[in-house]
Amino acid sequence: MVRIHYVGHAAFLIKTEEFQLLIDPFITGNPLAVDTIDAFTNVDYIFVTHGHGDHLGDTVEIHKRTKATVITNFEISQYLGNKGVACHAMHIGGSFAFPFGQVKMTPALHGSGITDENGNVIPGGSPCGFLIEIQGCKIYHAGDTGLSVEMQLLKDEHIHVALLPIGGNFVMNVKDAAKAANIIQPSLVVPMHYNTFDLIKANPEELAPLITGDTEVRILQPGDELLIKP
Repeated sequence: MVRIHYVGHAAFLIKTEEFQLLIDPFITGNPLAVDTIDAFTNVDYIFVTHGHGDHLGDTVEIHKRTKATVITNFEISQYLGNKGVACHAMHIGGSFAFPFGQVKMTPALHGSGITDENGNVIPGGSPCGFLIEIQGCKIYHAGDTGLSVEMQLLKDEHIHVALLPIGGNFVMNVKDAAKAANIIQPSLVVPMHYNTFDLIKANPEELAPLITGDTEVRILQPGDELLIKP
């Protein structure tokens, strides 16, 4: 049994009886988040899709409190490693068997610059998504991305849950997210990365009518949980 807790924006907490996996922990400063970082005391792994502040977020502080291993690209792992953060570096197309299950790093069309303490933007490697398999459940977190032809390869993965951005401007809009869902054909789509800021305003109710086949759309509010039984 797998629970997916929506933190808000692109942040999710995946929970089983044994493990807690936190993705893109933008909590402090997130106007939609109902959780604080004090809620994340038992995190085992943190996934970071790219270096922008609304995804790297509270990674360092949560690691200090939990000693969670951060799974991210090589460049971000070097940046975080210099801050004393334990990381497992991966790159696009790579996969690895972790104690909780298999992870594959997938392509994303976006940027990944890291704004340092002095306000300088430094290279953050390639942005990515993650395909996470845990307790027989395949969860695809697309990261920040536009629609891409590489998504055609994900259809063969038989994904249970796809977490797709819909806010437009920096990422896919609703129409492109629907196209992505129709390509990937997951059992369930959860829209993310919308309405946090004015530039990414979107109506998630517009997504379901554009999706064909048997894919279901579930709209989560920050704090909501989804129970998955593969």
